[in-house]
Order: sequence, then structure tokens, then C-alpha cells
Amino acid sequence: MKAILPSPAEPLKIGTRGSPLALAQAHETRERLAAAFDLPAEAFEIVVIKTTGDDRAMIAADRPLKEIGGKGLFTREIEAALLAGSIDIAVHSMKDMPVCQPEGLVLDCYLPREDVRDAFISQQGVAGIADLQPGQVVGTSSLRRRAQLLYRRPDLKVVEFRGNVQTRLRKLSEGVADCTFLAMAGLNRLGMESIATAAIAPETMLPAVAQGAIGIERRENDARALVMLEAIHDVPTGQQLAAERAYLAELDGSCETPIAGLAQLEGGEVWLRGEILRPDGSECLAAQGRAPISDAAALGEEIARQLLSRAPRGFFDWRTG
Repeated sequence: MKAILPSPAEPLKIGTRGSPLALAQAHETRERLAAAFDLPAEAFEIVVIKTTGDDRAMIAADRPLKEIGGKGLFTREIEAALLAGSIDIAVHSMKDMPVCQPEGLVLDCYLPREDVRDAFISQQGVAGIADLQPGQVVGTSSLRRRAQLLYRRPDLKVVEFRGNVQTRLRKLSEGVADCTFLAMAGLNRLGMESIATAAIAPETMLPAVAQGAIGIERRENDARALVMLEAIHDVPTGQQLAAERAYLAELDGSCETPIAGLAQLEGGEVWLRGEILRPDGSECLAAQGRAPISDAAALGEEIARQLLSRAPRGFFDWRTG
């Protein structure tokens, strides 16, 4: 299939949120498409779409995301614009994406995955989690990170700490918390990796499902977008996410539940580690397995079923102490 390529006169419209990280991801997408098809940057237009989540997050910055409507608030307007045809593709952080797309939309293009690890950030000379003193305050908006931290260090205090990278760093400097966590991938994409005090190994803090991956969504019937996105799709990342997102779907998980998962490719196999936690960090269940890469999705479902079979009723009840 041969696509009619965009041009400066009729550019391909790339939809995105307006945060610095979201814009960096949209620019990376544009650069990869331009290079793949030998097109000028002007053949692409980056369209910033303000979402309901952006507004509510600013108004209720001290409330957990679940209480203001969940992560779908950050994708609905972008997906509506895609369905309406006002943009041609949409760029997303995959760890923020629901496992199901609206009818008529497809999410099957992933850029090469960045560093999957969480970053520990302290402006007080604390080297890492183990060096925090009892009672010190840790800021995070992630239920996963909150639960993982309290599971390992129930003597710490955790406060809500939401916002983009720049907002969280400002809150840290204002003393709202003694330290916080961010994704290494986001810091790398912003050229801010130097602010990380330490990168946390997955063995210490298993990352969120699809952390570090960028996904590009398109209309199901858009042949041009299909051809163009196939040219920049990273197959290994797609194989990893096939396992991780199947695992998440089987758990019926979202950013509202403390779920961690990481798939890695080793030879012709995929190795998947999964972890679910009580929201208050009082209990953690973990499982892992290996399978041929062709069975990545089936492995994800199997690991999820193993964890669910061990989780008592009410395991994910939303409470944080």
C-alpha cells in the first residue's frame, strides 16, 4: 500500500497534550516520520489539545487522580479530535493509556522504549530510599509508587504530589516533600536526566506497565496513517507491550490501582514480572514467567490470573491509611 504523503501545504496533524514532556514526545514522533519519508518538518503540524484532566488537575492539585475522574480525563478530548478528523494521529505516554481504545481507533505503533526505571529525586542530599529517615515526607501522585514505598518503608509519610515535571520540582524546592519520584524516561526526553539523584532498579521498584514507551494512535480506516506509522513502529517495544498490556487488561487495572509490570526480551523469549499491592502498602503479591515472544499476550494473561488467584476479596480497595 502506498500512502499519499503530507506536505507543507497539507500537513499531517499530530495531536498531543501541551505539557513540555508531551510536546517532546510529539516532536520525536515528527522527527522520526520526517526522517522515514524524507520530508521537511513543515509537512507536519503539532496540534496542542487541552484536556479536561489538565483543567481539573490544576484545580485539584492536592487530590488523587481517582477522585477527579481517572486517567481517561487526559485522553478523551484528544481521541475525540482524532475521531472527528481534526487531527490525523495522537501521541501518548503509554503508561497513561487505558487498555481499550474507542471504537474506530487503533493503537499499534510504538517508538523505541526509553529507560523503564523510576528516578529518585532529593534536593537534600539523600542518596536513595534506604537512606530516608523515619517520618520523612515523600511526594508522589502514583498509587503504585505510594504502595511500593509504604510496603518497603511503612515508617515514611507520603503526600499527594501531582503535576508535570517542572511543577513537581518546584514543589520539592518549596519543601512540600523531602523527595519524590519521576520516570527516568521523561527526564531523558526532556534532557533533564541530571536532576535524578538515582535511578531505581526494577528489583527495588518494579515500574508501571508500559513505562518509558510512546504510543501513536490512529483512525482504523486511515490508510495513510497506517503506512506511515508502520515505518516508525519499533517491533521489540511492541512485543514487550503485548505482554504488559494483556497483563494489565486481565487485571482490569488502571492508574487507580497499584499494579506494576515489566516485560523484557531475552533471546526468543519474553520474561514478564508482575506485582500487585494493597493501596496502603500492607501487602504485595508478585509473580513472573517466561514464554516464546509469539505468546507474549498469553503470558501476560497467565501472570495476571496467577496474581488474581492469590489476592483476597477487596485486595484493591482504595484506601491509603
